[in-house]
Amino acid sequence: MGLKKRLIAVGVTALAAALIFGVAKAGWEVSGKQEETIFSGGKERVYLWYTDEALTSYLGGAAMKYNESHEVRVVPVLESGLEYLEKINHASLEGSGPDLYILSHDMLEKAYLAGLADEVTPPEEVAVEETYIGTGLQAVSYKDKLFGYPFYFETSALLYNKTYMEDMAQKQLEAEADLAEGEAAQQQADEAAAAGILQEGMENTWVESTDGEPFTQEQIEAKAKELLPATIEDIRNFADSYDAPEQVEGVFKWDVTDIFYNYFFVGNAIDMGGEGGWDTGRIDIYNQDAIRNMKVYQELSQFFSIDTGEINYDLVLDEFMAGKMVFTIATTDAVFKLEHAKDDGLFAYDYDIAPTPDIDGEKKSRSLSMTSCVVINNYSENKETANDFAHFLTAEYNDILFARSGKVSAAKNVDYGYEALGSFAKEYEQSISMPKMIETSNFWVKLEVAFSQIWNGADPNEKLKGLSEQMMGQITGSAYEEEYLEVTEEEKTEYADE
Repeated sequence: MGLKKRLIAVGVTALAAALIFGVAKAGWEVSGKQEETIFSGGKERVYLWYTDEALTSYLGGAAMKYNESHEVRVVPVLESGLEYLEKINHASLEGSGPDLYILSHDMLEKAYLAGLADEVTPPEEVAVEETYIGTGLQAVSYKDKLFGYPFYFETSALLYNKTYMEDMAQKQLEAEADLAEGEAAQQQADEAAAAGILQEGMENTWVESTDGEPFTQEQIEAKAKELLPATIEDIRNFADSYDAPEQVEGVFKWDVTDIFYNYFFVGNAIDMGGEGGWDTGRIDIYNQDAIRNMKVYQELSQFFSIDTGEINYDLVLDEFMAGKMVFTIATTDAVFKLEHAKDDGLFAYDYDIAPTPDIDGEKKSRSLSMTSCVVINNYSENKETANDFAHFLTAEYNDILFARSGKVSAAKNVDYGYEALGSFAKEYEQSISMPKMIETSNFWVKLEVAFSQIWNGADPNEKLKGLSEQMMGQITGSAYEEEYLEVTEEEKTEYADE
């Protein structure tokens, strides 16, 4: 799923759903203003707007569950994502806007400045740091205040063929056992010779063989984990030495055209607004670490030979399912697709999720993440009830979120039902959120272009310098020039010499 499609999925632009379903309310249609339904029973009505049709079943169930124990009727409303905030603003000024709404966190600054986001007030007994994953809390913060509840997230991690890794692990365990046998036999022979009892015919004396005693699954899994590449450097070494099965066409392949799968190369090297993503005083795009990391990225274009004109995320996942590669970079939607493919007999392997690889032992990586949050409309006359339901939705009614919608909860201690999703949650916890700054809203498009150009041979130094100057110019409102950074010999990557 590309970045543009992902923005659609989290509610920025859900035009397709609007064209098919129009403006629908949790299964019933309305026209004009929001009207009382026959199910309201005269109770206080609280309207929740959202743009992703995949949430309809889940939100309907959550509203029904909440309504059973509260003197209120929560009414989910599916809206078009086209000019979503503008629509909320217009309806709010007319007195028919939502009481709360689901929004991608990167739009929070715009919502706040438009007067559409109220600071949330968690229940007194709730410690938000113990309830939500920290990255989610950073995502919904603006100027150190919370203007939403973290709902669900998306991030990327290393997806790998577990079957291949365990086969490799078993072979290595067998090789290590054979080596240990040989060493033990040699030691036995040496000791016998030293004792003066080595006789003719004893030259081939061996200790008892371990043949026929298979390794346990726990031993194999532990060895497979040990063999997993932790860095890009490890992946290159793995590719050089891997005795690949016949069907494997490549060791590592990912969608190099989408910034969401590439960002980890610079995620720990650049700063876009600090951890909360809103501080315009904290912009650092052009630096030595970022340049070095992008040089490594560029060198991979020669090592793995991925054609940007013939690659996309869906194609990569299809090839992974066919067993044509060992590693790729994937998002949480891969779990849903792989599990269904296994159920349908279309995926014959086991898989697992590992952290995105670091650049090397010293240069760390960091994935990008997006968080969809539940925001309280500052214009609402039912803020207290809206706030209470928002907390209920994100912190108390989330165990079936993935099963009902394919979304992964941003709350802590959630039983996702799949171990791989727990691994994605750990990656999310270490990720950096997409920033909220309106002044740099085009940063992702520009960065994606820079990545593409660097992959195809452009100078990383020049591209990062130009990108930084453009972003700083947009923030300061005047022309900005970075001092050119020289990359010294010791700062060049070892791959450049290979």
